[in-house]
Amino acid sequence: MLALRIPLRQATPLAVLISITIAAIVVAQDWNHIHLRSTGWLLAPTLAGIPLGLLLLTSSHQAVVKGALGILILAFVVYSLSGRQPFELRRDRRAWLLGCGFCAGVFGGAYGMNGPPLVIYGSLRRWPPQQFRATLQAYFLPASLLGMAGYWLAGLWVPAVTRYYLFSLPAAIPAIFLGRVVNQRLRGEMFLRIVYAGLGGIGILLLIQAVRGHI
Repeated sequence: MLALRIPLRQATPLAVLISITIAAIVVAQDWNHIHLRSTGWLLAPTLAGIPLGLLLLTSSHQAVVKGALGILILAFVVYSLSGRQPFELRRDRRAWLLGCGFCAGVFGGAYGMNGPPLVIYGSLRRWPPQQFRATLQAYFLPASLLGMAGYWLAGLWVPAVTRYYLFSLPAAIPAIFLGRVVNQRLRGEMFLRIVYAGLGGIGILLLIQAVRGHI
């Protein structure tokens, strides 16, 4: 959504700075809900994916990558809501952890958008809402710090990014605590449907951006 209003090279590091703030607060609040083993296995392949994402960010193929990502996310959402018995991971699978972690690194490095591959993994594992939120934010904290280091080395952390970040804080910080209240009231199937709706919205936005990139 930020990329619809400001240049992508500013929107991406801005999203990651906000992610660091959110993750730090959530981890401090709910550290006891974190699934540490999953976090570690998701984080390790991210380190390999971030450099590839940075290359995509500075390449001329962003529209194609966004379109492909949007279609992939929407396909997963349609499958999950199709009424069939959805695929479920009853325990951690190393191949899924490595694959989702690597994709998260690529998308995080390119668009500040680590989330979709991680959300897909968490929904397949059927994590309860509190564990879902805490585990993903425990991943986002070190991953986002590494991502910002990459943006700084690439010269993408410019004064405008810091200025936009400071403007965002009065809205972002209260929203973090409001989100925790909502999270604690979510249960089971309703939570998963909200997750799928959020993923669907992201997929549609990516397709819109891809189309605009070709116009």
